[in-house]
Amino acid sequence: MLKKRSIYLRLQDTINNGKSGTKPQCLKSAAASLKEGKSVFIDRCNLDKEQRVDFVNLGGPEVEVHAVVLDLPAKLSISRIVKRTGHEGNLQGGKAAAVVNRMLQNKELPKLSEGFSRITFCRNETDVDAAVKTYTAVGPLDTLPHGCFGQKDPNAKTQLGIMRFLKRLHETNARDSVPSQLTEEKGPCGKTQETVSSSSGMASQKIKVSEDMAPGSISHDESDIPTLAFPSISTVDFQFDLEKASDVIVGKVEEFMDKLGNARLVLVDLTERSKILSLVRAKAAEKKIDSKRFFTFIGDICQLYTKGGLCCNVIANAANWRLKPGGGGVNAAIFNAGGPALEAATKEQARSLLPGNALVVPLPSTSPLYSKEGVTHVIHVLGPNMNPRRPNCLDNDYVKGCKVLEDAYSSLFKGFLSIANTQVKVPRSSGSILSGPSKLEDEISGTKTKTWAPCLQALYNIAMQPEKHNKQVLEASDDVVVLNDIYPKAKQHLLVLARIKGLDTLADARKEHLPLLMTMHEVGLRWVDKFVGEDASLVFRLGYHSVPSMRQLHLHVISQDFDSKNLKHKKHWNSFTTAFFRDSVDVMEEINNQGKATIQDEKRLMSMELRCHRCRSAHPNIPRLKSHISSCQAPFPADLQKKGRLVPEQN
Repeated sequence: MLKKRSIYLRLQDTINNGKSGTKPQCLKSAAASLKEGKSVFIDRCNLDKEQRVDFVNLGGPEVEVHAVVLDLPAKLSISRIVKRTGHEGNLQGGKAAAVVNRMLQNKELPKLSEGFSRITFCRNETDVDAAVKTYTAVGPLDTLPHGCFGQKDPNAKTQLGIMRFLKRLHETNARDSVPSQLTEEKGPCGKTQETVSSSSGMASQKIKVSEDMAPGSISHDESDIPTLAFPSISTVDFQFDLEKASDVIVGKVEEFMDKLGNARLVLVDLTERSKILSLVRAKAAEKKIDSKRFFTFIGDICQLYTKGGLCCNVIANAANWRLKPGGGGVNAAIFNAGGPALEAATKEQARSLLPGNALVVPLPSTSPLYSKEGVTHVIHVLGPNMNPRRPNCLDNDYVKGCKVLEDAYSSLFKGFLSIANTQVKVPRSSGSILSGPSKLEDEISGTKTKTWAPCLQALYNIAMQPEKHNKQVLEASDDVVVLNDIYPKAKQHLLVLARIKGLDTLADARKEHLPLLMTMHEVGLRWVDKFVGEDASLVFRLGYHSVPSMRQLHLHVISQDFDSKNLKHKKHWNSFTTAFFRDSVDVMEEINNQGKATIQDEKRLMSMELRCHRCRSAHPNIPRLKSHISSCQAPFPADLQKKGRLVPEQN
């Protein structure tokens, strides 16, 4: 979708002078509209990647491509499609039900890796209305948060209940009737679940909706990014000139962009017609500031997650100098939402605040902002005052005022960076809508997930955008990316990267990821076959580090000669030859049986003595060890010769 005012709607059913047309006609018309600078909405069933790819590739890199998936209950979808008449493409009645049946059996869910910037799943009429309102309110320079929203179970398969339902409809020839109920299944705790599917939209998904599922789910691809949401400082209660304020905001954002790493800044306002948002968007676009790392958002800063699906771990408060509730506006709203816990935590930090300064307040877990919205910190910030009814009025002295406002934003962003650089993910309450099973289990077991510094994001960046790293990538698909380890520890050392956001480490892997792990293993074996075909003496292990040094789950495919100049330290050796290295076959078995993989103690295993991986003899240092393994012909230990841990298998 181009960020232009004109919007064209393209429907293939009416593209041929009001009659049903072809896909090429639809593509041609959409491409022409995009070239004219118009935004284009395409209403078409695209249930598999092959159907979508031509539309996704229409606009090139300057066009954002969004998908809205109508994932309405099957009962409603079938009812509509059976009862409708006069459809442009003659898709109605019992014929339509049969078409839906075929579609559901061949559906392929859209993925962000296909090229979509944003995917929204609508599961009911309320979701549809919200999507319509969202896109209706989008202005020429607006940017919507990227990611996948509303998706419950990306790996769900078409339920047999739907197939029986459609078959029964066909057998009774009930062209204009709808069965009274769908097949029901008992979910966790005996709660009834309704099997649902979609029959229209840009894509389709199969999910289960349970009574105890909270609304507004959001995928992990956005929830793990450090994000600061802030209002415009001093422009409302303190009546600062909007043009000058927008200049300061954009200038300071630009100054801090290089320091943010993967963190994001979001300017928030309640009003759809907000002038400050419009000014900031326009000026940020002129300076070509990355819209994925700084964007504007319309909504209540106290309900960004529950009402808007935007995860922000830090929010800023346009505070008063006394750091107390009241006064109306953002300050009153944030103190009210934060409850007594926020007020008490603020008092512990300071009793007052000078203009141009900010105060970082860690939010107690007892605060509703923490448990419901996922906010871990509130940063109070005080800007300059141009309102004569407020203290310390500057009487329109904008030379001093702009300096104070610049200091205020500098203090705010510095405070946020101090949080983003040190924060670990925190436990949510068991009832929190932000709590995912994998995160809760890690937190209960005492595992902390670290925030990844920019220098540790290289693998993540390659996995998400392999097309930008052609020189490094050996193979790329929808699921994986393969590349050589930049510092190989053996003659052959490959990495197979998972192409899914939120799967940073082995600790994040759960049963729903098993198909992906199996794919990674199969890709690794294929490369092993290639290498062994070139050098029959090579033997390989495929596995994961219990605690990786870089973000993004990756499988090591490494030959067991360990002949490499990059093998220099004890940690290098022990990370591949002790229990710290989890064999891929064991990982898949554990996740299948236990729901997660065992994570070994890094500190203990990294400090173990140096032992040959074949004969297990001890050696005092790396040079002596490398000299030994270059000639050691002892058989591999028996435990490594089980379950296909060595490839090819050793006799």
